[in-house]
Amino acid sequence: MGHPIMFDDAHPHLHRVREIALDLPDAAEKISHGHPAFFTTKVFAYYGASLKVDGEWERHDNSLLVLLDPDERSSLLEEPRCYLPAYLGVAGWIGVDLSDDTDWDEIAELIDASYRLTAGVRRVARLDQGIRRSSSGNSS
Repeated sequence: MGHPIMFDDAHPHLHRVREIALDLPDAAEKISHGHPAFFTTKVFAYYGASLKVDGEWERHDNSLLVLLDPDERSSLLEEPRCYLPAYLGVAGWIGVDLSDDTDWDEIAELIDASYRLTAGVRRVARLDQGIRRSSSGNSS
């Protein structure tokens, strides 16, 4: 039995995350553990997560998970909207809660940074050349 779906497909924050993530070269979406995951050959962003607080699961349904370099990650963790997600936090991922006053330019930068850490040199080169969404599939 698979994981239950743990997101609202019509939520406007998910719509914005999708627009940003799927505009990157060869990016695609799949459902992983009940949440949208954005990937090329490796996942570079998730929408929604959970963490354990005092032995109880706390859901962050409208949040973005990205993989960042340690310096950027440390500075973001000082902000109350950011958290270490269950299971992925120990591997360098960070969660950022999304709200009606989210700075979407910042979110696009975080998704871009995570993509650059996971997508491979050829995809990053295409991104640097201004090449966005590709219809050629998920080749490196």
